[in-house]
Amino acid sequence: MAASTAKDGMSGAQTAKSPKKAKVQVDESELLTVPDGWKEPAFSREDNPRGLLEESSFATLFPKYREAYLKECWPLVEKALGDLHIKVSLDLIEGSVTVSTTKKTFDPYAILKARDLIKLLARSVPFEQAVRILQDDVACDIIKIGTMVRNRERFVKRRQRLIGPKGSTLKALELLTNCYVMVQGNTVSALGPYNGLKEVRKVVMDTMKNIHPIYNIKTLMIKQELSKDPDLRMQNWERFLPKFRHKNLSKRKEPKKKSVKKYTPFPPPQPESKVDQELASGEFFLRESVKRRKKMGEIKVKQAEALTKKQEERNKAFIPPKEKPLMKTAKVPTEGKLDIAAIKEKVKKAKTKKLGAPPVIPLPPTSSTTDKKKKKTKDKG
Repeated sequence: MAASTAKDGMSGAQTAKSPKKAKVQVDESELLTVPDGWKEPAFSREDNPRGLLEESSFATLFPKYREAYLKECWPLVEKALGDLHIKVSLDLIEGSVTVSTTKKTFDPYAILKARDLIKLLARSVPFEQAVRILQDDVACDIIKIGTMVRNRERFVKRRQRLIGPKGSTLKALELLTNCYVMVQGNTVSALGPYNGLKEVRKVVMDTMKNIHPIYNIKTLMIKQELSKDPDLRMQNWERFLPKFRHKNLSKRKEPKKKSVKKYTPFPPPQPESKVDQELASGEFFLRESVKRRKKMGEIKVKQAEALTKKQEERNKAFIPPKEKPLMKTAKVPTEGKLDIAAIKEKVKKAKTKKLGAPPVIPLPPTSSTTDKKKKKTKDKG
């Protein structure tokens, strides 16, 4: 009996433990996915009532052309950071902006958000977009692209490729990633959710590596459509994404292929000199007067040939071109092939036709003309 009760107790304990394990497994799988519409609760003063122990501060430099804009929007910057109890100062002599915590600051991460805000303002991001960095679900990323391409002309072309014609490529990237992207000088400033910033950095880095942004934009469009389907969220998307092959087109000039001559141990024969040619023809032994006559005769023959060629070219302008006949000459039929019967029929048809103007058809008499004729007959009577 005791053994049976012990066994029953063991089995009860095992049954009690088994659902706990199943629950733990279910909880771990649920933790991997974030539910839709979930937001982290905001950090309030109740979470940190005593504030910060030490003061923290960050400073950044801004270019000269941003001074006028910072003066205009400075009251708005002070108001936005004043809500977080962060002190901000503008130094126009050194060209720097400094942010620091105060005794009233309770959020330790607010100073990092303020640091990102002044960085974005220095990189030509407008205040309306830069102030979004103070939200909890918005981050920023400043990508340095100035040192990625050595050639300046090539760098400018690739940076313009990222912007696209009339900013269309940049606008498409902003719509797909829900981020604000600003290309300025040697940096690209991005502002938005963390997932979008990751995609923006990848597109920018690939563009500077001579990969056109349209390829990455196409994959982002496909991923956006696939994420809408709840069945495909936990599956691998490699089969849906396009695969672009890299074409390695080298621009170097191909070397000319030299024809290899066969090796011969004997040297080539030396060309004959003028003296050797005169000795072979016998001109070497002639007198100078005879040589002059011969040369003059050759010159006169060449002159005569040149004159004839010139005369022929001049005479070509006086040769009339062949005229084409205006009308084709009608072939005169022979007497044997005349069709007399057909000619007779044509003559008969011509006789039946009436020539001249058509005959005038008289109009019917009206009532007025008939009355006049009656009056005339009465008067005669």
